[in-house]
Amino acid sequence: MNIVIAQSGGPTCAINATLAGVYLEACKHPEIEKIYGSRNGIEGILHERLVDLRSLLPDAEQVDLLCRTPSTALGSCRVKLPLAEENTTPYETIHNALKAHSIDAFFYIGGNDSMDTVAKLSAYLTSVNSPIRVIGIPKTIDNDLMYTDHTPGFGSAVKYVTTTLAEIAQDSAVYNLPSVTIVEIMGRDAGWLTASTCLLHHNGLEAPHLIYLPEIPFSTERFMSDVRRMHASHKSVIVAVSEGVRLSEGGYAADDFQSGENDAFGHKYLAGVGKYLENMVRKHLGCKVRSIELNVMQRCAAHLASETDISESLQVGACALCTMLEGKSGCMMTLQRTGDAPYGITISTVEAQRVANRIRLFPQEWITPDGNGVCDEAIPYFLPLIQGDRQPIMRNGMPVHFTL
Repeated sequence: MNIVIAQSGGPTCAINATLAGVYLEACKHPEIEKIYGSRNGIEGILHERLVDLRSLLPDAEQVDLLCRTPSTALGSCRVKLPLAEENTTPYETIHNALKAHSIDAFFYIGGNDSMDTVAKLSAYLTSVNSPIRVIGIPKTIDNDLMYTDHTPGFGSAVKYVTTTLAEIAQDSAVYNLPSVTIVEIMGRDAGWLTASTCLLHHNGLEAPHLIYLPEIPFSTERFMSDVRRMHASHKSVIVAVSEGVRLSEGGYAADDFQSGENDAFGHKYLAGVGKYLENMVRKHLGCKVRSIELNVMQRCAAHLASETDISESLQVGACALCTMLEGKSGCMMTLQRTGDAPYGITISTVEAQRVANRIRLFPQEWITPDGNGVCDEAIPYFLPLIQGDRQPIMRNGMPVHFTL
């Protein structure tokens, strides 16, 4: 038996640990001979850019380095497969490539769009009576996949964002001047990552004073009213805002600050709401104001990786391999929470087609009635996901990363 593993979509601090989890479990089964990695996701299958993972990960030291390395070691892509009933050519190419290397199972680590690929490819292979199995493994810092309590990669992103917000709050309080600091956080359609900044309140901090999520229509008038009200009692106001906040009419609040370009799946490239709100505050309040776009640091800050996140990523990868050996295909692995205190999870599966192209929104009941904050009831959900540390391997005072 031969298998191939690929990574897709936006990188995380934990996606390589999931790769390692599949690899380590595969090494335990003598019936699995070749363990391939596909360069740049499904593109690597289409163009037969495969690498032998046994030669690249010859010992425990290299596997450990891989687990402590951010981003996707095999590279990523954003390729959308057409509907098979409209165009079978890419499916035939993929099928032929898999057969050429005698591959019996394909593991795809990714988010919503990757599960679209898993569902479509699995359905096609079934339609042509191919025995090749396809297993999806979740990852995304957005935490917006359906049917899973949380996604690998999210916990480490939360740890980075909350740590950074706490440090920003310290820095912003040094001058005896009124100020507003606006922190733009990733989250196109769901505000899970931005909402997690409420964890600072659990440590006794008042920041962030305002939190805005895509789940609640954004009003510039209400935003300015909120900032003015907070300034009445706080010299330094910290605002956490999701990049994808939308106006009640449906458009993005910062459309004028965005490129207007879309990716292969039709998603707009977002950025700019922080700068948009900074200019608004400067115009109407005239106080010291700055915006901070955390950008890709949210998903690649491995120096703040959560041990819980990394260990769960290894575990879900291993379970994916075992699920394939049980004969399953066309499914995505899921993490189901068994409790908050003590915290625990079980790992199960769901049909990938039920996950593909759907969004799990942050619960409305955890958003404050005025729409500019997160209730304390959300804290027990977030808190277990950031526990523990998985430090990078250092050399000359700098982190060392795995590279192909």
